[in-house]
Amino acid sequence: MTEEDRPAGEPEDDDDMELDDDSANGLLRSFGRQVQALRIRRGMSKAELGAELSYSQSQIGSIEIGRRVMQSDAIDRADAVLDAGGVLIAMKEQVERAGFPKFFRDARRYEAKAVELHVYATQAVPGLLQTADYMQGVIRMERPQPPAHVMEQHITSRLERQKLFDRDPAVSMSFVVEENLLRRTFGNLDMMREQWERLLELGRRHHIELQVMPTACAEHAGMDGPFTLMETDQGQRIAYVEVQRVSRLHTDRKHVRELELKYGIIRAQALSPSASL
Repeated sequence: MTEEDRPAGEPEDDDDMELDDDSANGLLRSFGRQVQALRIRRGMSKAELGAELSYSQSQIGSIEIGRRVMQSDAIDRADAVLDAGGVLIAMKEQVERAGFPKFFRDARRYEAKAVELHVYATQAVPGLLQTADYMQGVIRMERPQPPAHVMEQHITSRLERQKLFDRDPAVSMSFVVEENLLRRTFGNLDMMREQWERLLELGRRHHIELQVMPTACAEHAGMDGPFTLMETDQGQRIAYVEVQRVSRLHTDRKHVRELELKYGIIRAQALSPSASL
């Protein structure tokens, strides 16, 4: 089997074992029990631990039963506060991945190590660019609709991804979004106004370029659908394609090069970054 034929989610080596939904839920429950045991050992209440980590008492309770994902910086603080000796930190990467939908977990591993990231989006504002309210609106549109605690996990994890914007050194990013997705309202106009303002703010950052593909554009190289291109800190180039909750990672150089060529044409056909803002 070539790398290109490897289904998304199939591990490349023993250190990158994929989490199915059952094992992901089990991992979150196991992590929660560790937090609970360490908290009790320290003689702390849920409210006291929450105050240390900027969580409410009920949120700590949700973490301890595996229904909420603790953010990575909070895991670092919890490990110190609970004198865990690195036990919680050792689980941090897997806990983070468990909070994502199964089809995205492998892609997230590459995204976290990206030095370049380029996205062509057709249906909704890309997750990295979404506000929390927009995320909630998009996730509520899913059918079948996920349970409330799963929706909360996905929102928490998607917000965690946005730390990529503030990484040092900065990640070089570009986004091409279809005009029609900016006109689709997931909720109300106030929510969309906040989302538009977020796009304007991000589009003005020196390491991010945002372009709009006009609906009236007669020449369009992106008719095959959305995709993401990434380059890792090790120089590996990856293409990620997702549709209807089915995804595939491509590492074969020929296939990735074809999508890189297509993305270059899409960018040339879209409005310039200055005209898009």
